[in-house]
Amino acid sequence: MSPALRIAARELRAGLRGGLRGLRVFVACLTLGIAAIAAVGSVREAIQTGLGREGATLLGGDAMVEFTYRFASDDERAALKTLGDVAEIVSFRSMAVVNGPDGPERALTQVKAVDSAYPLYGSLRLDPDVPLTDLRGGDLPGAAMDPVLADRLGLDLGDLFRVGDRDYRLAARILAEPDDAGGGFELGPRTLLFTEDLEGTGLLQPGTLYETEYRLRLPDGADLDTARAALETALPDSAYRWRDRRNGAPGIARMVERLSSFLVLVGLAGLTVGGIGVASAVRAYMVTKTATIATLKTLGAESRVIFVNFAAQIAAVTAMSVVLGLAIGAALPLAFGGLIESRLPVPVAISVYPRPLAEAALYGILIAALFSLWPLALARDIRAATLFRDTGGLPRGWPRPVYLASTVALLALLVGAAAVLSGMERLTLVTAAGLVLAFGALWLTARAISHVAARMARYKALRGRTALRLALASMGGRCGEAGAVVLSLGLGLTVLAAVGQIDANLRSAITRDLPEVAPAYFIVDIQPDQIDPYGEILAGDPGVTKVESAPMLRGILTEINGEDAESVAGPHWVLRGDRGVTYADRPPEGTKLTAGTWWNADHDGANEVSFAAEEGAELGLKLGDRLTVNILGRDIEADITSFREVDFSTAGIGFVMAMSPNALRGAPHTWISTVYAEPEAEARILREVASAFPNVTAIRVGDAIDRVSELLRGIAAAVTYGAAAALVTGGVVLIGAAASGTPARVYEASVMKTVGATRQTMLISFALRWILLGLGAGIIALVAGILAGWGVSRFVMDTDFTPALGAALAVIATGIALTLGAGLAFAWTPLAARPARVLRARE
Repeated sequence: MSPALRIAARELRAGLRGGLRGLRVFVACLTLGIAAIAAVGSVREAIQTGLGREGATLLGGDAMVEFTYRFASDDERAALKTLGDVAEIVSFRSMAVVNGPDGPERALTQVKAVDSAYPLYGSLRLDPDVPLTDLRGGDLPGAAMDPVLADRLGLDLGDLFRVGDRDYRLAARILAEPDDAGGGFELGPRTLLFTEDLEGTGLLQPGTLYETEYRLRLPDGADLDTARAALETALPDSAYRWRDRRNGAPGIARMVERLSSFLVLVGLAGLTVGGIGVASAVRAYMVTKTATIATLKTLGAESRVIFVNFAAQIAAVTAMSVVLGLAIGAALPLAFGGLIESRLPVPVAISVYPRPLAEAALYGILIAALFSLWPLALARDIRAATLFRDTGGLPRGWPRPVYLASTVALLALLVGAAAVLSGMERLTLVTAAGLVLAFGALWLTARAISHVAARMARYKALRGRTALRLALASMGGRCGEAGAVVLSLGLGLTVLAAVGQIDANLRSAITRDLPEVAPAYFIVDIQPDQIDPYGEILAGDPGVTKVESAPMLRGILTEINGEDAESVAGPHWVLRGDRGVTYADRPPEGTKLTAGTWWNADHDGANEVSFAAEEGAELGLKLGDRLTVNILGRDIEADITSFREVDFSTAGIGFVMAMSPNALRGAPHTWISTVYAEPEAEARILREVASAFPNVTAIRVGDAIDRVSELLRGIAAAVTYGAAAALVTGGVVLIGAAASGTPARVYEASVMKTVGATRQTMLISFALRWILLGLGAGIIALVAGILAGWGVSRFVMDTDFTPALGAALAVIATGIALTLGAGLAFAWTPLAARPARVLRARE
C-alpha cells in the first residue's frame, strides 16, 4: 500500500499543476450531479422546516377540530373550550353577485366566515390596514374580498355585492391570510365575513355543503396528544376530524415531498448520465497512463499496486468533486432564496441542512465508485509489453470476478439508498430498471452502429463518396467515439425524452381525458323543494341539451365488515376524507351492473349499497361485505348487493356509493346537478338559475379545469428543469468524448491529407460522423423515453398515455444538434494539423 500511495500522491501533485488534465470531465459531471441533488434536497428541507416551524400559523391554531355539514353542539363547544381559546371558522362555496350595467354579474367565491377571535396565530393583512372588527361598522355588514375577485366584479371599496339573499359592503381587500396555505385546493377566490352576518343569506340550510373548523390555542407547554386524548374522552360519540400544528398544511407538505422526491430521482438519473462521463473520463485517463503502467510493471510493480495507485487518485478527485458539488448545491438555495420564497405559498426556512448534503454526497460517492471500478479493473491488467507496442487502449474483455461482484454490490447499494431516502420505493425501482435497460440498449446500439458502419464502409456502392466512407470507417474503428457518444448522449436524451413525454401527457391530461361533450356547470346545494322548479326552468331553455340531477350527501367510509377501513384496504383515495353518497329506488339511466342485483323500488328491509366496481376491486370488496359510513355524525351500515360501472372521466355525476332510499330516510340533504348546454347559452343559464335560487352554487367546469391545469403546468415545469440538468450533464460528457478523441482525429486527418484528402472532405466526414451518431442516440433514446413515459403515466400517475410527437422530434433534433456542435467545435485542430509533423512524432 505504501508504494502505491506514494506514487498516487506524486501523480496527483503533477495532475493538479496541470489542471487535472484528463479528469476535468470527471470533475464536471460529478460536481453537476451532486450539486443538483443537493440543491433540490436543500429546498425540500427548507420547505419542510418552514412548514413545521409555522405549523400553528398555517393551521390557524395549535390544533383544529373539523365538523362536516354542521356546527358543534353546545356540549362539543364546552369540551373544546376546556382545552384553550377557540375560534370558529365556517367555509363553503357560493356566488358573489353585483349589479352590472347589463344586469347581475356573478362569480364563484370561497366564503370564509369567522368570529372575533380570528386569527389565533399570525396576522391578517387588509387594504386599508384596519382591524378585522372594523368591517362590521356601517348600515350593512362589511366583508373583505380577494383583489382578483373584486377586480373581476368591478368592485371598489364601499360598493355593494350580494351573497345568497343578503347584501354586503366591500370594506377591505385581502392582502394576506396567515392560514391561507393550510386550506388546500379551492376553486374560487376568497370572501371573508363574520359568521353572525350569515343570518338571512339562506345559504346554510340542511344538507348544504359546508365545513366548520374550531381552531384551538392551547396553553403554553400543553401536550398535543394529551389534549387530543382529553377531547376523545369528553366526546366519545362525536364524529370529527383532528389536525394539529405538526401537520399544518398536509396537502402542500405531501405534494412537496412527492415532487421533490421525484426530482431527486430525476437528478439521480442525471448523475447516472454523469456516471457515463466518469467512466469515459477514467478510461481515457488510464489510456494516457498506459506507458506509466507498463513502465511500473517493467520495474516489478504488482497489479494490485497499480490498482491502488489509480484508485487512490480517483478517490481524491472524487472527494474534491463532492466538496465542490456540495458547496454549489448548498449555495444555490441561499443565492435564490428570495425568488424561491416569492414563488411558494408557504414559509420557507432557507439555510444549510446537513441531511440533503449527506444524501447528495452518498449518491456521488456511489456513482463515482460504480463507474470507475470497471476501467480501473481493466487497467490493472495492462502488460509490461505495452511499453513497446501501441495497443490502442485498455485490455478488452471482462474484469476479474471480484470486480464484477463489487460492481453488482455497488449498484444494489445505490438503488437501495435511493429507494430508502426518496421514500418512493416503487418509482425508484422502476427508474433503476429503466436506466439499466436503457443503458443496455444503448450499449448494444453503439456496438451495432460500429459493426454496421464498418461493413458499410467497404460497400462498393459507396465508392467515390469519400467523406461518407471516411465517416463510416471511423465510426466502425476500435477507437471510434460511437460507444462514448451513444452511451453518454443517449442516456441523457433518454431522461429528457421520458420527462418530455410525461410533461406533455401531464399538461394534456385534463383536456384529453374530458369527453367530447362535458357539462357546462355543476350546480350544488339545491334544496329538495327546489329540484322540481329548477328542472322546469332548465327544461324551458332552448340552449340546454341535457340535465342530470341526483340527491347527494357526504359520508366517510369508516369500517369494512366491522374493522377499520384503512387497516383493511390500505390508504386508498376513497378512504381519504368524505365521499359523495346518493340514493335511488331504481338504477339511474345508463347504469351497468357488473355483479349482484339492484334492490326493489319499494325496498324496506336491511340497508343495501351499490359500490363502484373498479374502486371496489381496488379495495378488495365483494358482494355481501358490510360497510359503515358516517353521515352527518351518524354511522349507517349497509350490505353490498351490487357493483356497477362508474366512469368518472365523463365529468358528469358519479358516486362511489349509491344506497337504498330507506338507509337515508329523513337525513337532511341537497341535490347536485350537471347542466349540458351550448356555450352561448351558459351566461343566460347561470343568470336564470341564480336569480331564481340565490342559495345554489354554480361551478363552471371550464374554470375548474383551468385551476387544475395551472397546477399541472407548475409541476411539469419543475420536472422539465430537472431533466434539463441531466441533459447538461450529458452535454458535458459529450464534449469530453469529443475532446478526448482529438488526438486520434489529428492522426487520422494527417494520414488522409497525405493521401490527397482535402480539408473540405475531412470536415464533411467529421460532420457526417457526428450527425449519424446523434441520430442513432436520439432514436434509441426516443424509444426508451416513450416506454419510460408510458410506465410512469400508467403505473405511477394512473393516467392514459399518448406519445407526444413534438417532444419526440425535439429529442432527435437535440441529439443531432449536440453531437454536431460538439464534434465541429473540436474539428479545427485536426483540420489545421500538419501531416509531416504529426507523422514524424508518431514514429
